[in-house]
Amino acid sequence: MPDTLTAPPAVPVTEEEPALHVCVWDHVARTVAWLDAANGRGPHEIAVRVMKIAEETGEAVSAYIGLTGENPRKGVTAHPDDLAAELCDVVLAALIALATITGGTPQAESRLHRHVAARAIRLRTLRAAA
Repeated sequence: MPDTLTAPPAVPVTEEEPALHVCVWDHVARTVAWLDAANGRGPHEIAVRVMKIAEETGEAVSAYIGLTGENPRKGVTAHPDDLAAELCDVVLAALIALATITGGTPQAESRLHRHVAARAIRLRTLRAAA
């Protein structure tokens, strides 16, 4: 199974989408470098990068509410792609915060792989017990 965080897609998702292949970790590294240059990496900036995850999560929740029309005053105001885009922003914000607190994208990638491996073992154990 290809590594979806680093392997580029074989073809664009849609015909309208440009054939731009960006490695997620390269994008995270560039974003961290840009944020570091603009804001430094002091305790406050680290906290802001963690809080950005919550901000993006709120936007995903808002998109879900708009998708389902749960607010009767507004009705349906979003599409599934809006929710998907907001969820992608949550993931990117989390990876940027992870790269910031672990010291860089190689360390963040390693930490994420270890975490996913531990979760996979846990899931396998739970499924076997069920």
